[in-house]
Amino acid sequence: MSEMRRGLTMVPETESAGELAAVEKALLARWPESRLEPSLDRIAALCDVLGSPQCAYPVIHVGGTNGKTSTARMIESLLRAFGLRTGLFTSPHLQSMRERIAFDGRPITVDRFVAAHTEIEPYLNLIDAGQPHPLSFFEAMTGLAYAAFADAPVDVAVIEVGMGGSWDATNVADGQVAVLTPIALDHAAYLGDTVSKIAAEKAGIVKEGATVVLAAQAEEVGQALLRHSAEVGASVAREGREFGLRGRLGAVGGQMLALAGIGGLYEEMFLPLWGAHQAHNAACALAAVEAFLGGGRARLDEEVVRAGFAGTTSPGRLEVVRRSPTILIDAAHNPAGAAATAAALGEDFSFSRLVGVVGAMADKDIAGILAALEPVLDEVTVTQITDPRAASADHLAGVAVEIFGAERVRVEPGLAAAIDAAVTSAEDSVDPTGVGVLVVGSVVLAGAARTLLRARP
Repeated sequence: MSEMRRGLTMVPETESAGELAAVEKALLARWPESRLEPSLDRIAALCDVLGSPQCAYPVIHVGGTNGKTSTARMIESLLRAFGLRTGLFTSPHLQSMRERIAFDGRPITVDRFVAAHTEIEPYLNLIDAGQPHPLSFFEAMTGLAYAAFADAPVDVAVIEVGMGGSWDATNVADGQVAVLTPIALDHAAYLGDTVSKIAAEKAGIVKEGATVVLAAQAEEVGQALLRHSAEVGASVAREGREFGLRGRLGAVGGQMLALAGIGGLYEEMFLPLWGAHQAHNAACALAAVEAFLGGGRARLDEEVVRAGFAGTTSPGRLEVVRRSPTILIDAAHNPAGAAATAAALGEDFSFSRLVGVVGAMADKDIAGILAALEPVLDEVTVTQITDPRAASADHLAGVAVEIFGAERVRVEPGLAAAIDAAVTSAEDSVDPTGVGVLVVGSVVLAGAARTLLRARP
């Protein structure tokens, strides 16, 4: 039996896997996403020599600070339920680079990913040679996605902004519908040190004559977004006015929603995601699809909408990856995101004891993240992400002690050891039946934890 088991698991590397590794290596040799030179010159030049693939299909463009990926995934699922062939571009990825480019809800295949890169690689090199700075990893991935979507072809592409808006590489596409999820302070070094400055930058994805779907925003953010929308002649649909969340109830595996769309009321919509923030994301997603399919003037088929929401997934967003004890993974990486996660834990879960495993990038507001999580965590185990930009476990511990107190903080630099320590601590409770572990603080951490935990028996 042991020999058979070894034979089943020892699969030789295929030619496609080897080619994939070579493509990933070539892309990762480019400027990382954390290194930016704000300009659309390089991506515009690339798309030009590729024949402007981003113009071959209509685009729904999704920007904001928090909730972009989940909202984009809901939009894609709804469109697919209506029979459209979809392309979805999101970032960053959790475990595989291929997650960023999806067709009909599934990541691009290895063969198609390799073929698409092989096709555009000569053009990447051509643009590199003619620009002051070479194309970055994100710019290359954007160009690859746009070309792959055109080649498919897709009926519609749902495109998530990488960072910002005006000069984000995705912004060479003109979205027929633009969605702006809640905007908060993040990436201040690149986007501005106030939310109004950040909002002005993110508003750049709203193009002339488009429809913009605005999530509920702080007053100064809303004013900046409305001002830009008026300047470009965009139609505006605002959460709380033209559409919104009418009610939500907890349900097994998620929540049941009542949504007021632009075109009417949609009741008993099951969403297999947790948290009020996801309910509000769902309201924005519905409004975006209404605007895209019918200009928001008509109510959509309720059963199709129901199927679209029920089919939504959003890995790494309060995702339950194990039971006994419950282990959740969440990609929140700024104070606003952490606050939404904390609220969801308080409303949708009933842990008698919850232990956090926290890792974060050094350039993030670590104190703000930990402060937002402190009310729902009984204890925190800090760890170190395997990434050059990561904050050290010792630095995280110093910040955590200030917020949690020394008796509620432990340090385990290795992620596997940190999760094991958190599980042990959670189970050391007078009521071990209601305990849990939350892995949170970074998308990179969420991806690493997901790989680690799903690889275990």
